[in-house]
Amino acid sequence: MRFVLLGAGIFATSLFVMSGQMGVPSGLPLPAQVAIAAVAGVAGWHARRSWWPLAAVGAVTYAWLVVWPPLLVASYFAGRTLDRSRGIAAYIGASLVVCAVSAVIGEARDGLQELMTAGLGNALFMALGMIGLPLAVGLWTRARAEVLEAARERAQRLEREQVMRAEQARAQERARIAREMHDVVAHRVSLIVLHAGALEVRATDEETAETAALIGGIGREALTNLRDVLGVLRAPRVDARDAGYRPQPTLGDLDRLLDQSRALGIAVTRHDEGEPRPVEETVERTAYRVIQEALTNVHKHAGGVPTDVLLRFGDGELQVEVRNQAPHAPPDELPGAGWGLVGLRERVELLGGSLRTSAEESGGFLVSARIPA
Repeated sequence: MRFVLLGAGIFATSLFVMSGQMGVPSGLPLPAQVAIAAVAGVAGWHARRSWWPLAAVGAVTYAWLVVWPPLLVASYFAGRTLDRSRGIAAYIGASLVVCAVSAVIGEARDGLQELMTAGLGNALFMALGMIGLPLAVGLWTRARAEVLEAARERAQRLEREQVMRAEQARAQERARIAREMHDVVAHRVSLIVLHAGALEVRATDEETAETAALIGGIGREALTNLRDVLGVLRAPRVDARDAGYRPQPTLGDLDRLLDQSRALGIAVTRHDEGEPRPVEETVERTAYRVIQEALTNVHKHAGGVPTDVLLRFGDGELQVEVRNQAPHAPPDELPGAGWGLVGLRERVELLGGSLRTSAEESGGFLVSARIPA
């Protein structure tokens, strides 16, 4: 569109110049003036591909009729595109030849054209105004565009380097965490599994053997999950589906989790309200983790007290509640990091939900989560 407007502008100004309003009257009939102006306009429109036809038309029309618009625009394109040394020098030399031919034709025709093209002062003014000035403007805009492009490339390069440094730092931190988890957590859990296996073999009564087998199974499951987490930390860009990792637990695995808690002495009762329906896996995983962490806290802080687990399927949301009764006596609390509920709240809020935890007047504790489904 820009070059269409450029061609139209060259056509109009060239026709205006040949009429004598902005230059030397051409003395040609109107159809000839329109034809010459049309050729100049088409050359201006073609400048989007190549500006050399416009320069050729400008040289001929300037030397013959002092029609300066095509040569003025061609000089601007020359400053924008030509090589700064040889290209610009060659263009200036060709322009001087055009000015010389125009001066010779002006002397032959006499009148206003001789005054404008053959007189030294006017010829110099025309050359500077129609060739030198647009050439300088083209060079300036080109240099400015190059500076802006260089600054943009430098900013993009710095941004890429910053991202690479951040990714490298993250990778190093993930590797450090993976090493610590492997050297400390995995080692200790492996010892628990080994001792549970030894206890299962040496137990003299069936109840102790079953408890030892349960502890060993939970420990092996923890080692499997830990291996998956370490794999993600070591290779954060690997898709879990392609890496062969076990799928994360969902609500379909909830009964097994409740059975494990019952085997540890917690009287867990499950309640489902509303019509169960399929929800996204991320919602199910988050609901599972909420119940898992809440039951872990019951075992650590309240002992084997009766606990109710509620799943409520509402309109557009899934509500999870875990409510335990007050402990009969202060239990022997297990050590913890203290970040479980914080992590749960982050999980739930990432899905646009909310997590509420509160102590009840009866002495029990409530963990309630609402997750958009």
